[in-house]
Amino acid sequence: MQEMNKAGNMAVRAVALPPGAGIAPLYQGSNLADAYAVELPTDEARQMDMPSLARVLLGSQPRWARWLMVVRDAIVSLFGIKTSRQMEAKRGERIGIFRIYSVSDDEIILGEDDSHLDFRLSVLRNREAGRHGSITMSCVVHCHNWVGRAYILLIRPFHKLIVQRSLARAARQGFA
Repeated sequence: MQEMNKAGNMAVRAVALPPGAGIAPLYQGSNLADAYAVELPTDEARQMDMPSLARVLLGSQPRWARWLMVVRDAIVSLFGIKTSRQMEAKRGERIGIFRIYSVSDDEIILGEDDSHLDFRLSVLRNREAGRHGSITMSCVVHCHNWVGRAYILLIRPFHKLIVQRSLARAARQGFA
């Protein structure tokens, strides 16, 4: 089992934005771009398909993050921004609120476009890193207007915590 760091995360670490990620061309000029990585805890996790890995990661959010989404939805609906319920109800292949843009053997790109910003999330597996490989979650956001910039300013600290805690929870649970 991996060691926990002082924040209680399973060795989750901030990393450089991966140049090999499918969203790498979007890094330049972004309003938010970050990446976090964690080692995969088992060989079974190393062999999972990317949609399953993404479902585990996105489903591993702490309870307080789900509560924040309820608060977010109440506020953003006043500004004409899509709520999580509206995003989940959209047609097409989705994982939760996010549209699936592409899937390969070692990467899935998810995201959403809205009037205030465009968001992309890459879940990239490196099968050679660590004992069982690693996962890097990279996020890139491009804002369209002042509403998007204000939104990012407000959610940035929560975004970082949610990504770190989701990676840590998924690793602790063996990506099961």
